[in-house]
Amino acid sequence: MRNLITDVAGLKVGSAHDSLLASGVTALIFDAPATASIAISGGAPGLRDAALLEADMTVQQIDALVLSGGSAFGLDSVGGVQAALRESGRGFDVAGQLVPIAPGAILFDLVNGGDKNFWREPAYWRLGHMAAQAAALDFRLGSHGAGHGATLVDLKGGLGSASAQTTDGFWVGALVAVNAVGQATIGETGHFWAAPYERDGEFGGLGWPASPPPGALALKMKGAAPQNTNIAIVATDAALTKAQAKRVAVMAQDGLARALRPVHAAMDGDVVFAAATGRAEGPVDAIALTQIGAVAADCLARAVGRAVFEAEPLPFANALPSWRQKFGA
Repeated sequence: MRNLITDVAGLKVGSAHDSLLASGVTALIFDAPATASIAISGGAPGLRDAALLEADMTVQQIDALVLSGGSAFGLDSVGGVQAALRESGRGFDVAGQLVPIAPGAILFDLVNGGDKNFWREPAYWRLGHMAAQAAALDFRLGSHGAGHGATLVDLKGGLGSASAQTTDGFWVGALVAVNAVGQATIGETGHFWAAPYERDGEFGGLGWPASPPPGALALKMKGAAPQNTNIAIVATDAALTKAQAKRVAVMAQDGLARALRPVHAAMDGDVVFAAATGRAEGPVDAIALTQIGAVAADCLARAVGRAVFEAEPLPFANALPSWRQKFGA
């Protein structure tokens, strides 16, 4: 067990980033086409090919999912992932032409101190292609891939992942790039809001404080501009329909609410994709589906904690500190 989304059989994850640009891309590549859907809870999402994930749309399965920095410019990363997939012979066959299906979501990291003079270069296409080519079972967390340039209001954000099994034996995992409008920690302490869901000290093992410190419930936010967004994927090896995947995506959004404060705001673009590789045998009735959704929410909360805990600060003046810098190892 890696405690990564790749504990779900049938998928791999690759990341690439540009240190000068201070941004990056993470691609989740399915070994074979997978069923997927989406839940959008933020007020300012940035998406590509997301509508086809609804249950009534023609395409039933996808080849990849893409998470990227770069705001709207980051949507170019999907093209790079598609190119890598097509090079390997993947894609939806339309009259003999292969069209890889790779929906994507982006976060805003354009004011983190990096050099954003990429306007005449397809920087995110290049990073998407690199991320897809790097796809593997093991990948790094923190300031890597789509989490490279991510921030919270008071700390460096990052890329996080976690996994667990349901009582029926289905594997569930989460992958998230945390770029929140608010906080992942409680007040001015190093305690994570997600602490009750933590396993084996994966983000410090501090638990919750014995009592909430003064001002713990006061909202700290970056501001009114839509320069945030937490973008996530949850996956399972169960065989789900698109409608069932939609329900899992909706339930998994609760993981963001358990780990971040505030969340799903007007200036957020919070998005959760849910995917099913269908590698595990066994029926998925209402009880099994509810367990998958509940575990997905738990995994996503844990992944948020791991993203912030593992992050490293950007090497720029006035860059936000990492959790380890501020609260110690």
